[in-house]
Amino acid sequence: MFPLRPPLVLAAVVVAVLSAPLIAAERTGPPAPPFPSARAADWIGAPASWESLRGRVVLLDVWTFACSNCRATMPWLKEARQRYASRGLSLVGIHTPEMTFERERPKVEAEVRRQGLDYPHLLDNDSAYWKALGNEYWPTVYLVDRCGRLRDRHVGEVHSGEDSGRRVDARIEALLAEPAAACTAAGATETRP
Repeated sequence: MFPLRPPLVLAAVVVAVLSAPLIAAERTGPPAPPFPSARAADWIGAPASWESLRGRVVLLDVWTFACSNCRATMPWLKEARQRYASRGLSLVGIHTPEMTFERERPKVEAEVRRQGLDYPHLLDNDSAYWKALGNEYWPTVYLVDRCGRLRDRHVGEVHSGEDSGRRVDARIEALLAEPAAACTAAGATETRP
C-alpha cells in the first residue's frame, strides 16, 4: 500500500469542492414558460399543461409545416417518442407559423396527420410561445427536465445516426436518468408555472 501524500489529497479535495457547483449548475435552468392557452381551439390534440407533464422529460419541438428543415426532423421526432416514451419522455409540438397560409388550422391538422405526429401541438399563431422561449429559428428542439426547467436547446435539423441525433439523444438519456424525486426535494415543482 502506498502512503497518502498530503498535496495529492489536498488537490483532490480542492477539485471536488470546486466542481460541485458546476455539477449542481448543470442541473438548473429557467422554468419553461407556461403555455399561453389551455383552450382546445388553440391545440391539435388534447391541450398540454405543465401540471399534466410534471415528472416527465418534455421535448418541445418548435416547427412550422412549410419548413423543409422541420419536415426533415420529423422522422427523428417519431423515433425519439417511440424509443423514450415508456421511460418518461413526452413531446409537445409548438407550431409557430412564418407565413400567413401556415396559420390555417386545417392545413396544420392535415400535416400533423400526414406526418403521424400523434402528440399535442400548440397553435402558436401569434408567436407568444416563440417569444416566451426567446426562439429565433425553425426547427428548434428544447428539452425540459422532470422539474420543468429548460435544460437544453438544439437549433436545426436532428437526424438519427448523425451527430445531431446522437447529441440530443444523449441529453434525453441524461435527463431521463435524473430522478423526479429530486424536484420535490429541491422544491422545483412548487415554483412551476
